[in-house]
Amino acid sequence: MEVIRLSGYDFPEKVAIAEQYLVPKSMRDSGLMVEKEKKVDEEELDETAGEEPIKPLDAFVHGENVPKTVGISKDAIEDIARWYCREAGVRNLSKHIDKITRKLALQVVADGEGAQLSKKSAKKTDSWFVTEENLKDYIGKPIFISDRMYDKDPLPNGIVMGLAYTSMGGSALYIETQGIHRGLNDEGKPRGGGGLKATGTLGDVMKESSQIAHTVARARLAAIDPSNQYFDNTDIHMHVPEGATPKDGPSAGITMVTSMLSLALGKPIRNDLAMTGEISLTGKVLPVGGIKEKIIGGRRAGIKKIILPLANQRDYEEIPDYLKEGLEVHFADDYAKVYEQAFLDN
Repeated sequence: MEVIRLSGYDFPEKVAIAEQYLVPKSMRDSGLMVEKEKKVDEEELDETAGEEPIKPLDAFVHGENVPKTVGISKDAIEDIARWYCREAGVRNLSKHIDKITRKLALQVVADGEGAQLSKKSAKKTDSWFVTEENLKDYIGKPIFISDRMYDKDPLPNGIVMGLAYTSMGGSALYIETQGIHRGLNDEGKPRGGGGLKATGTLGDVMKESSQIAHTVARARLAAIDPSNQYFDNTDIHMHVPEGATPKDGPSAGITMVTSMLSLALGKPIRNDLAMTGEISLTGKVLPVGGIKEKIIGGRRAGIKKIILPLANQRDYEEIPDYLKEGLEVHFADDYAKVYEQAFLDN
């Protein structure tokens, strides 16, 4: 059986689907809105005889005894899509909208009959309009709090933002490295150095990628600054937050190399730069998947500059123009170009 992978909806598409279909449908199903009565003349009836009339999704009006201000703002829909429902589809988005309209319907009925609602179900404001300010009163606190772990610019040494393709679409993926400098033994020789420990619930492929990245970083450092013995005298601990989330795949290769070089050279990376790409043992940058989703995740995290594999240029060209607006995108087929954009053009 062949598996066909399809891209999920991006943020503007989700908002448009919710505005044009999910909200009207949910408000109709909860009794807050009803379909408009449409007058059809005899000629139209003859033309459409035997066919089911097409009803536009926006052909709804508020029901009887329902306040005309009952509704959900676009800002609230955007907040739901951004902070509550990041899945590729819109099923969860639809469930959250249904939760809002059912609660609104309950409040409308209770207000009309003078019934007393529980503290959890009662209105917290005088408005019937759901906005980003009172959204949490209807669906609770946001599931996602922030798109980025570090706001400092530049980032601390050894920390670089990568891009990941997850079940929730694209997201920022930080790579953190910390040096462990070993002391000297009784003979005056270093007690350690040159080792690598990787944590963060990494899969086998990602663990191998970290080993390759370590080797590439050591080779590049020797070429950039032969006098720098950082990797010889220091053990490296690399971590990929969040630790409880399993991660795998080779696409963080160039991010790992950049993180290690940032630590060894003492050069920070700007916080609005992200990158993705597999690294080979000789420093070649290889293509990865999920470019559209990663671009979406990068935009959500406030990224202005992105480094992608040269072989993924055709994938980037196929994504909608509105996802490219305001982005400075660079393509690399060798790590030397990644280094130039990350460090020399910093």
